[in-house]
Amino acid sequence: MAETVTITDNRTGDSIEVPITNGGVDAREWSKLLPGVWFYDPAFSTTAAATSAITELDGEAGILRYRGYPIEQLAEHSTYLEVAYLLIHGELPTAEQFKVWKHDITYHTFIHENVRKRFMEGFHHDAHPMGMFVSTLAALSTFYPEAKNIQDPENRYRQIIRLIAKMPTIAAGTHRHSVGMPFVYPDNNLDFASNFLSMMWKVAEPHYEPNPTLARALDVLFILHADHEQNAGTTTMRIVGSSHSDPYICTSAAAAALYGPRHGGANEQVIHMLDRIGSIDNVDGYIADVKAGKVKLQGFGHRVYKNFDPRATIIKKTAYEVFEVTGKNPLLDIALKLEEVALADDYFVSRKLYPNVDFYSGLIYQSMGFPIEMFTVLFAIPRTSGWLAHWLELLQQDVRIARPRQLYHGTTVRDYVAVDAR
Repeated sequence: MAETVTITDNRTGDSIEVPITNGGVDAREWSKLLPGVWFYDPAFSTTAAATSAITELDGEAGILRYRGYPIEQLAEHSTYLEVAYLLIHGELPTAEQFKVWKHDITYHTFIHENVRKRFMEGFHHDAHPMGMFVSTLAALSTFYPEAKNIQDPENRYRQIIRLIAKMPTIAAGTHRHSVGMPFVYPDNNLDFASNFLSMMWKVAEPHYEPNPTLARALDVLFILHADHEQNAGTTTMRIVGSSHSDPYICTSAAAAALYGPRHGGANEQVIHMLDRIGSIDNVDGYIADVKAGKVKLQGFGHRVYKNFDPRATIIKKTAYEVFEVTGKNPLLDIALKLEEVALADDYFVSRKLYPNVDFYSGLIYQSMGFPIEMFTVLFAIPRTSGWLAHWLELLQQDVRIARPRQLYHGTTVRDYVAVDAR
């Protein structure tokens, strides 16, 4: 028997029965009964604005799957580039497909010299790396004008390759510029994560060889951040994409959404919080201030996850592997004590406030030497593959341009009054 829901308009007594499909109901069916009445949901908390086969997220059960594959399995066995292929193509690649994919990504990592010399080097020395990152992405639209031909599948694929490949190069370039270091060109002999570390940290070495544990840890973080359903950045990608802007403009818009401290900047807020706490002796007092509403507990809870964030478990294990190489982050003891106290307190447990992916990722990045202002840039590198998967899916679905409605509550009609009579 099909699941349905019935709604009755008490003004008229009219009713309509609407089927429940994949956990949702079609708003167009509701509008047959309620023309001119809009559902008010300003933060889209209870609104599904898309159908997607990319990422399955069950917040109640703590489940995250890419194309059906559990995130735990991908983090343990896969690589970021393989996951990126999965997100874009819908299936894991064969050995031959992956060989071609890796080759295409590797040999598109270079950026046009004018992007670097005339654009990126034009930023002020203290420009925020994320601001440079967003702006450079938008500028790529002018270097690849053919990207506007989004109806050509081969052309679309070429831009997807370029964007995924060039993200680490642009990201590392923003850092090097911000600290006054010379630009480092990609090394095609290195894998994706190692190449990024080389472009970040290489100084005078003929060939930079990153620690394999750190490179693998970064690759795992890239896997965990590759996609996360309809978050603010992905929704922005879809909304801008619905206007048929080219993928560079769409990705720049998505990255701009990620820039905000409520989104991609969350792990930065965790580090600031731990710095403010200062010592494990101050944890109990900080928890008391959280419960009193004086401060916020950063890195706990999630808009979607109502149990636990499956990525947090993976990332905590990864953190310890990194600390074996870098030495323990001095903030780790504070973080562990904070987690211990919070998870033993019914105030947090009853509210289902558990550590999320941001709680430990900042500690890892900091221990690897990344400055705090680079954290959101690091988030954007892997999320690009998820954004592009959604962009591609949107075009294949031929979705109409996004155009939400509003509930007007302003002044009613009034007549214009001349300025000298006001």
